Amino acid sequence: MKQNVGGVDKVIRIVAGVALIGAAAVGMVPWWVGVIGLVPLGTALLGTCPAYSLLGVNTCPAEKK
Repeated sequence: MKQNVGGVDKVIRIVAGVALIGAAAVGMVPWWVGVIGLVPLGTALLGTCPAYSLLGVNTCPAEKK
């Protein structure tokens, strides 16, 4: 898959994912919220977002033409 997640977008996704997982780990939110936190973390680490592909969004500057 082509990368479609840019640098700032990756940082935001990593922070959001870690925050959700951390909040679930300390019991601030239900455990399933931590599982949802894996989605932004995974898309940031892989550099590709399936929803962005469906919507035609690309925040990765290297891939823009």
